[in-house]
Amino acid sequence: MEIRHAGNPTDAKHYTTERLRKEFLIESLFVDGEVKMVYTHYDRFIMGGAVPTQGKLYVEAADQLKTDYFLERREMAVINIGNPGLVRVDGEDYELGKKDCLYIGLGKQEVTFQSVDPANPARFYFVSSTAHKEYPTKKLGIEQAEPTHLGSDSESNKRTIYKYVHADGIQSCQLMLGMTILEPNNMWNTMPAHLHDRRMEAYLYFDMDANARVFHFMGEPSETRHLVVANEQAVISPSWSIHSGVGTSNYTFIWAMAGENYTFKDMDFVEMKDLK
Repeated sequence: MEIRHAGNPTDAKHYTTERLRKEFLIESLFVDGEVKMVYTHYDRFIMGGAVPTQGKLYVEAADQLKTDYFLERREMAVINIGNPGLVRVDGEDYELGKKDCLYIGLGKQEVTFQSVDPANPARFYFVSSTAHKEYPTKKLGIEQAEPTHLGSDSESNKRTIYKYVHADGIQSCQLMLGMTILEPNNMWNTMPAHLHDRRMEAYLYFDMDANARVFHFMGEPSETRHLVVANEQAVISPSWSIHSGVGTSNYTFIWAMAGENYTFKDMDFVEMKDLK
């Protein structure tokens, strides 16, 4: 497990491009036949990827967690961004098609990933936060998730938001997760920007062509920076940072949050005139 330490905005405004990418960009989460995880000290959040190409892959507690099993003091959510796959939770199988979600609650001892067809593997993206209460394991397919349609062609931000893990969907302790799909010829997300100082956020960008890029904007509103992000790369967004982006073409991203507050209304909006 890779460890990323937390920083502060005063220092971050002086980072070089190389340092900014080292601290906040995750360039390689999906490796054939492996489970990869990154632990950030921002709200002790974990982001992971698993690509089962032969048999099962196990989610195991790294030494840094100091627990007997991964979900001993955690909860997690999984979204498959590849071909059909199976997630086994304490002996029960859940089949996930592309963009289906599975929430797994505190205390589950065995979690494994498997592809239905190893020659055409699933690509499981998972996130995990600390938890103090158990909630039931539950699957929610994208066709069951309630869509919210936002934006317009004139603003280049016509998109559909699917909420999976939240107060009115799959119940969780502290974790929130959803997916945003931009329509063709639309490139902007989360602009005007906002902050939520009481929770961090993580983005995974995917369904992009090899040469496509997203310019992910971050930093304090008065000191913005950007990361150039390729397909299936992820971004750690601290609570003090905006999190917005524009692509060279349309794209899809999974957003996940953890922290003190458990509500979508906990946002501090930033006026365009205040962005610098």
